[in-house]
Amino acid sequence: MKVVAVIPARYGSTRMPGKPIMDICGHPMIWWVYQNVKKVKEFDEIYIATDDERIKTVCESFGASVIMTSDDCSCLIDRVYQVSNTVEADYYVTINGDEPILESEIMPKIIPDFVEIDKPVVRGLVREFTDPVEVIDSGNIKIVVGKDGYSLYSSRSPVPYPHKTTQFKYKKYVGVELFNKKALEFYVSTEQTEIERIEDIGSIRFLEHGIRIHYDLVKSNSLSVDTPKDLEKIIKVLSEEKGYGNETY
Repeated sequence: MKVVAVIPARYGSTRMPGKPIMDICGHPMIWWVYQNVKKVKEFDEIYIATDDERIKTVCESFGASVIMTSDDCSCLIDRVYQVSNTVEADYYVTINGDEPILESEIMPKIIPDFVEIDKPVVRGLVREFTDPVEVIDSGNIKIVVGKDGYSLYSSRSPVPYPHKTTQFKYKKYVGVELFNKKALEFYVSTEQTEIERIEDIGSIRFLEHGIRIHYDLVKSNSLSVDTPKDLEKIIKVLSEEKGYGNETY
């Protein structure tokens, strides 16, 4: 089994342009992500996928392998598909480039025990919310998972609605996903669905066409950097809780 890790990184974030190379305690954000991914022995190869020469230059300066993708990718799945046309693998694991404290130990949990080539395979990780404020933040994708571990729905709204009880834990998408080539080919050859467009969640395209997505529940304190406030939180975690200073990169 060959498993390739792909870290998508784009410069043109609407809220935080240049986010992947913003400084965090003396290193660019993408460096922190790359260092965590490097610790996972199950990954045979690691690539950073970007459409920006500035990101490419920074990543190559610390020894990362970079694959340039087109600048018209609508989401990370499009970007990973382009990587799959250059690098062959049984599975492609994507790790979000804006989660610099994502724990290495949870990443291998997403990898299946066997290779499936006859049907699309899509998997992800979820964690339980610990902060009620996170639940109402539309930037955090909520996943409804059935008893068998497969997704029933994904939404930016708090789902399920606590109509009969509040005695349950909402589950949050963690920035690690897995695809085989067949799943990637399906995605890029299928038009965007209406619900996917409304929610702006790419994985809904699979669900609307009956392709099941399996989610593993993990314990994680990861935080995606979507706003300057998120960046402040990450810097605080790395400098105060983990003891990293502000060394010059």
